Amino acid sequence: MISLKILNDFRAETYRLHPAKRLKSVDDAIEFVNRRGFVFFWPIKGLNFPSLWVATAGDRPVADQHDDPGHITWRWKDNMLGKRAWYYAKILRKKATMVALDSLPYFYALSENYGSPEEDHLTLYEQGRLTLEAKAVYGAILEEGPLDTISLKKASKLSNKESDSRFNKAITDLQADFKITPIRVAQAGAWKYAFVYEITARYYPDLIEKARGIPEKDARQKLLMLFFQSQGAARLADITKLFSWRPNTATRAVESLIDTGFLREEVKIESLPGEWLVLSKLAES
Repeated sequence: MISLKILNDFRAETYRLHPAKRLKSVDDAIEFVNRRGFVFFWPIKGLNFPSLWVATAGDRPVADQHDDPGHITWRWKDNMLGKRAWYYAKILRKKATMVALDSLPYFYALSENYGSPEEDHLTLYEQGRLTLEAKAVYGAILEEGPLDTISLKKASKLSNKESDSRFNKAITDLQADFKITPIRVAQAGAWKYAFVYEITARYYPDLIEKARGIPEKDARQKLLMLFFQSQGAARLADITKLFSWRPNTATRAVESLIDTGFLREEVKIESLPGEWLVLSKLAES
């Protein structure tokens, strides 16, 4: 058994919960993402995981007031879109996620991309694993180059009001599978704010080659190691919920880390129900 205080102290460090450890600049933010490997942009209800907001503004709900100092995170995110300081898209649970560039090939290795950005979407559509709308959106960017949201709706013939939900789903699905990514903000639309999207493999031309040599087993191990280095402890259900992996797939990845001694299984945590998977170094503290 380990005490709950040990776990909470560990997460206070990795989440940057202490006021003295808060992020003060975009350089701090980049260092935070690189150290963690991947984080959420906002805190996500029901998912306990580091986020840029909490590391900057403290462990509190995202403020509605636009002048809240915590919203400096929004400016960092927008300003860094074209700088390739990190990878930003709707990924984990299809929510806004920031991924360190060193971690990106491991995510890409697990995506449904087979090394041919000009053809993969057609194969997936023929197999019924890509919607017609997603195929149209991807095809428009592939043919015309980077497009802002307004132009993309027109190019993919999804600009009428009835198509909004299907267009938004296509944009989200394509981001979650590392097919497209926002690369800058354009002054377009009623709000003069619209993401410009590009094909991921075209914007990061060396990504396919970096991911090609990573076996699926190694990719899952790497992402799980980063996960536990942020979390300290978790249950299998926490892993499957965050990564959207099947239970048997997650179990195999966990067992490999238990075999290497990276994780301990069947650990009790004071005041928490059930048995937990815990970082070995945390279990020994």
